Amino acid sequence: MRSKGLIHVDTEVSVPFFDIDMMNVVWHGHYVKYLEVARCALLDQLDHNYAQMREAGYAWPVIDLQLRYVRGAVFGQRLNVRASLVEWENRLKINYLITDAATGERLTRAMTVQVAVEIASREMQLVSPQVFIDAVQRALQ
Repeated sequence: MRSKGLIHVDTEVSVPFFDIDMMNVVWHGHYVKYLEVARCALLDQLDHNYAQMREAGYAWPVIDLQLRYVRGAVFGQRLNVRASLVEWENRLKINYLITDAATGERLTRAMTVQVAVEIASREMQLVSPQVFIDAVQRALQ
């Protein structure tokens, strides 16, 4: 079973017309945008979002992304995207669950991994910066 994480955020997304393909379902690549919306909401809840990461001197590129599709979403469907923080000390790992907002039916699950890269040197960090770890610790209290 996938870890639900110690901190999570639920975000609602409504599928726009321009995200569907000729089969009338969301094109698979658009799910990544939905993950990003939820990830940004999670980082805001931690009070350490992308702007604050940059100000602290770090970029956080995605180095791994996994998606498992169960059922395609359709135009106008309201989706709940849950982002759950599962690792943060050496990397930022987030699990996602996309469900139908009305029924709770599981549509997609996903996972992303990001690592800190010092902007000035462009060197990947083997542990998360203390400023990020501190933000998570504050959110856990």
